[in-house]
Amino acid sequence: MTSPVIYVVSDSVGETAELVTKAAASQFLQSNVSIKRFPFIESPEHIEEVISLSKLNQAIIAYTLVRPVDREYMRKRAQEEGIFAYDIIGPLMDELEKKYKSKPEFEPGLVRQLDDEYFKRVEAIEFAVKYDDGRDPRGILRADIVLVGVSRTCKTPLSQFLAHKRYKVANVPLVPEVEPPEELFLVAPEKCIGLKISPEKLNHIRKERLKTLGLGDHAIYANLERIKEELAYFNKIVEKLNCPVIDVTNKAIEETANTVITTIQSRK
Repeated sequence: MTSPVIYVVSDSVGETAELVTKAAASQFLQSNVSIKRFPFIESPEHIEEVISLSKLNQAIIAYTLVRPVDREYMRKRAQEEGIFAYDIIGPLMDELEKKYKSKPEFEPGLVRQLDDEYFKRVEAIEFAVKYDDGRDPRGILRADIVLVGVSRTCKTPLSQFLAHKRYKVANVPLVPEVEPPEELFLVAPEKCIGLKISPEKLNHIRKERLKTLGLGDHAIYANLERIKEELAYFNKIVEKLNCPVIDVTNKAIEETANTVITTIQSRK
C-alpha cells in the first residue's frame, strides 16, 4: 500500500495549513504520511497544477485560500476530478462573517504580518533589557531612541513602554563623576531625548526609593544640593548633545512616551 500524500495549499506561506495538517496526521502513527506544501497559490492556473498533481499521485488536498473565488474554484475542480479537498479556513471565516456581520479583508498573509509585529515587539523588549542603564554602550548606536537622564527619571520603565511600541531603546544614566560613553556623542541628535525633572520632585522620589530599600532618607543620593548638581550636569550634557528635552516632573509614563514618539518623528 502506498503512503498517503497530502498537498497543503495556501495563498500565503502555508505555515498554518501545514501545522494543522501535521497535527491531524500525527494521530495516525501507523501511516507514513507525506506532506508537501504549495505556497502562494493565487490563480486558477496555479490551482489547476495542484489538481493535476493530486489526481496523478492520488493525493488529498488541505487548503487555506482566503479569497472566495479561489476557494470556490478549488472546491469545484476537486469535486469534478474526484479529489478529496478539505477547506481549513473557509467555513470558520463564513461563520465569523455571519456572527459579527462584518466582511473579511480577503487578504492573504495577514496572520504572518501579525506574527512579524509580535516578533518585532519581542526583539525591541529584549533590546531595552540588554541596553538598560548604560549597561552596554554599543547599543547606543543601534537604538532607535536613546534616553538620557539622571537616576530616577523613569528611563527604564519608559524604555520598556516604548519597546512595546516596537522601538529599540537604549538609556544612559548621567552622573557627574562618570564621563558619558563616547558613543553617546556619536549618535544622531534626532534619536536622542533628554529627560529632566524638578529638583523637589526628584528629591521626593529618591527619598521614597531609599525607604523601600530600608535605608534612611538622609543619604547623599536624596540630598537636594546633590540633586541640583546632577541636574546642572545633565543640562550641560544635553546642550552638548543638542537634543530635545522633555520635562517628566508631572507626566505619566504613557504621556511621556507619546511625547517622545512625537518628538522623534518630527525630527526625522
